[in-house]
Parts: sequence; C-alpha cells; structure tokens
Amino acid sequence: MTLPAPDTPLYNHSLPILEQWLSALGCQQDQQNLNCWTVTKPNWKAQLSLDVEEIIVCYLKAGADGSDITRAFKYSLSREDVEAAVFSGP
Repeated sequence: MTLPAPDTPLYNHSLPILEQWLSALGCQQDQQNLNCWTVTKPNWKAQLSLDVEEIIVCYLKAGADGSDITRAFKYSLSREDVEAAVFSGP
C-alpha cells in the first residue's frame, strides 16, 4: 500500500495505511489490543493508542518526577505533523 502525501490529514488514511505507517516507524502492535502500539527509542518509550477521534501518546516515565506524559493528536492533523510531534519525543 502506498501512503498518501505527507501533508494529508490522518482522517484520510485507512486503518491499514495507519498501521503500515506506524510499523514503518518502528512501532510494535499489541496483539491483544490491536489499537495499541509501543515504540522504543534510545531516550524514551511510549505507548500509542488509536482512539476514535485522536491518537493518544503516553510517554512512559518521561516527566521530571518520573511520571508519564500524555498527549493527544487529532486525526485532522497531517501525518507529517503528527510524526514530527510524536517522534521528537516527550
């Protein structure tokens, strides 16, 4: 499958395309909860959830006090904007 242009809003991506995109970025799908993904980078780890209206990202133990940091990104944002925001880290 071919990804739409990077400036295409996420709501114009099919679920298989979103899954392909996340896989290409190194995310691992949870086989028990298929809407949940995990990504591990050298300096941080996050859980992503494909919710009904947004992608929810929880950066694990990323706060100054070791707490989790949660952010949400609406599907109206472009794929390139979400990718830049999510994968730049907490």
